[in-house]
Amino acid sequence: MDSAAKDEMQPTLSPGSSCPGPEWPEQERAERLARGAALKWASGIFYQPEQLARLGQYRSREVQRTCSLEARLKSVMQSYLEGVQTGVWQLARALESVQETREALSQACGLLQGVSQASQPLQPLREQVAQHKQLQALSQLLPRLRAVPAAVAHTEILIDAQQFLEAYVSLRELEQLREDTWALLGVLELPVFQGLDLLAEALGQAVEAAAGTAGKLAREDPALLVAAVRVAEVETGRKPPLGQAPRDWRQRCLRALQEGLERAHFGSPVLPAPGALAEWLEALRVALPVELATAEALVAPCCPPHYNVVQLWAYTLHSGLHRSLQHLLTGPELGAADAFTLLHWALHVYLGQEMMGSLELGPEADVSQLEPLLTVENIEQLEATFVANVQANVAQWLQNALDEEVAEWGWKQEPNTDSSGSYYSPLPAIVMQILEENIRVASPVSESLQRRVQGMALSELGVFLRSSSVSVLQLDGAASGALAPVEAALDDLQRRICRLVLEALLAELQPLFATLPSRRWLSSPELLESVCKRTERFCRDFWRVRNPTVQVLLAEAERAVVLQYLSALMQGRLVCRGADERTQAAERLEHDAAQLQQLFLGLGLEESAHCAPVLLALRKLLNLHDPALLGLEVACLRQQFPDVSEDHVSALLDLRGGLSQEQRLAALSFLKAGPPPSPCADRRALFSLVPAPAPESASCLRSGFCA
Repeated sequence: MDSAAKDEMQPTLSPGSSCPGPEWPEQERAERLARGAALKWASGIFYQPEQLARLGQYRSREVQRTCSLEARLKSVMQSYLEGVQTGVWQLARALESVQETREALSQACGLLQGVSQASQPLQPLREQVAQHKQLQALSQLLPRLRAVPAAVAHTEILIDAQQFLEAYVSLRELEQLREDTWALLGVLELPVFQGLDLLAEALGQAVEAAAGTAGKLAREDPALLVAAVRVAEVETGRKPPLGQAPRDWRQRCLRALQEGLERAHFGSPVLPAPGALAEWLEALRVALPVELATAEALVAPCCPPHYNVVQLWAYTLHSGLHRSLQHLLTGPELGAADAFTLLHWALHVYLGQEMMGSLELGPEADVSQLEPLLTVENIEQLEATFVANVQANVAQWLQNALDEEVAEWGWKQEPNTDSSGSYYSPLPAIVMQILEENIRVASPVSESLQRRVQGMALSELGVFLRSSSVSVLQLDGAASGALAPVEAALDDLQRRICRLVLEALLAELQPLFATLPSRRWLSSPELLESVCKRTERFCRDFWRVRNPTVQVLLAEAERAVVLQYLSALMQGRLVCRGADERTQAAERLEHDAAQLQQLFLGLGLEESAHCAPVLLALRKLLNLHDPALLGLEVACLRQQFPDVSEDHVSALLDLRGGLSQEQRLAALSFLKAGPPPSPCADRRALFSLVPAPAPESASCLRSGFCA
């Protein structure tokens, strides 16, 4: 575009105009504000008459300032208008360019449509060219395609001859030829390649079968095992063509190794016959270490290091043995001999130096970190089976021995006598020997089995002692109390056994009672709650004991806890410092007595056998506000518990505190001056079993009370 046209398109401004368009309302408002400010300034400046002389100077200065401002405003507006003019001209030029471009694109679209229509008759020719290229490539591959059936047959021969490396090379050549035809023909599959996948599967199965007999091949033909493993590794590392699933022959080999090993040792579904379990376990004891040694010496060198052959062998043998034992335990119940043999073999022989713990095996063969052969439930099942069978045998033997003993005592000839001339029977010694022998046999297996057999022995011994056959010893027409000494001896034996059982409970409770009484005991039930929890946990197993023995055990346990409680009160660890602490101590005794009663009632102890009410009697002694009435309370305590002594009462008065020496002596005097206790056959010894500290000599003012 020439300069004349450019000038025509540029807007022009009328001369003398300072801004285009109408006047701005803001300008008028600004002028009014400026005039008002100027008037305000002028009135302030010229308010004084002497300032009027300088009016001319101010006027000329303001005229100059006004001219300067007008000049700058005109310059700014002129620059703004010139920029707007330039922008309008550039927009006009851009519009012309867009229109020219649109016309050029329209012409190009018309040309392209013409070319597309002209190329449509060439499409058949293009397809013929593509087919010609495929035929040309196939003509070059035709000699190789004709040789495919012969190559497949040759590969099958190589597979049958277990020449795995040669067979794999031939297979890969055939597969590569098929991939080349795919590249030419796309996804079109030629009939000549239809049996190729079956051929590959046949080679995979042959490799898998060779791996399944790895132990035998490692001894007889290690080269064949190496070839099978190499083929599996190469095929696993090969990237399959697009659209074809990978053939993970390595995992197939590993599975075949494990399955072949399990099949060799645990493949028979027939369980060992009753009595034959020991022979089967002995065969495994010999075979499994040999198998691991073979794996370490022969199989491992034939396989890559990442196969971890020895570790795989150990895990496979362990898992197979575990499954076989689980299958065995789900079958018919084992006899006592088989259950004992299996327990001893699994817990001691299997991990011992005779088998998996042998020093000749490397650390890779360690199976101690794997799951145990027998679970806790299996061990409990075998122990219960063994103990039940042994218990039945022992019970039958004891009954037969007792029957024979009764028959011997019925003979006309006198029984054997000992050195003192008393009648003697070897039956007790024989019974104890039989029971001890069973315990001795079970002790090397496990502590739990030993405890079970010990419990069984004690149970059967108790049944034997309470056997009804003892009634045969009673003569016809004899008094009913003729067996009273025997019954008394049995009762004494029963109580001695109870004391032996309760020794463990007392050992647990003594550290707790060592802190009683104390300030902490006054304010918190935590101490007795711990005592009750341990006692309940200990006595929960008593339900296995028959009545009336369980009542004896519970009664003795309750009395033992109360005796420990009383013994702790008598130690002088706490002296109440006022009425408030005496009230707290009394409330604590009442609460503890109720808690003990609740505990043993829940365990099944009859209420009439409880000893805990003694704490309620002591509560009255501590909670009495009038010291003058202490003598009556001491007398009542003596009536309820005749075996309470002066030392016991003195220790209780020390715990109570707040008594003068005269009040103490007056209360103690009621022990001797009071009425004698009323006779009661049901009373049991209580305070007489509680040791009490002797009073200090400084507190003995009257010799009569210290005597």
